[in-house]
Amino acid sequence: QVNLAESGGGLVQVGDSLRLSCVGSGDPSCIAAMGWYRQAPGQERELVAQITSSDSAYYAASVKGRFTISRDNARNTVYLQMNSLKAEDTAVYSCHAAGIVAAAYQCRQYYGMDFWGEGTLVTVSS
Repeated sequence: QVNLAESGGGLVQVGDSLRLSCVGSGDPSCIAAMGWYRQAPGQERELVAQITSSDSAYYAASVKGRFTISRDNARNTVYLQMNSLKAEDTAVYSCHAAGIVAAAYQCRQYYGMDFWGEGTLVTVSS
């Protein structure tokens, strides 16, 4: 199993910046990708950004140009740098890790699994 610990959320004003961090336990070589989801009241859960172990990144259209995802595979850590924050960015942000679908035997418990952190609240005040 993988435990994910998020940090970095808080209360900021429109235009401010925050950096979220997510540290995972377990074997980082067994994780195919890590990313961030968010969910605001009355909204569907949204994939904000995701990055693979080969540094292939995905961003939701709403955050392109403002958010940057990065990772440290050796430390099984992913970051989300959030700049030019808008009120619409207010949400609970949850770290996510996707286990590989097939690999070495030591990764067998990760095959096809999804792991979630508890979430960290980001509130952007206008």
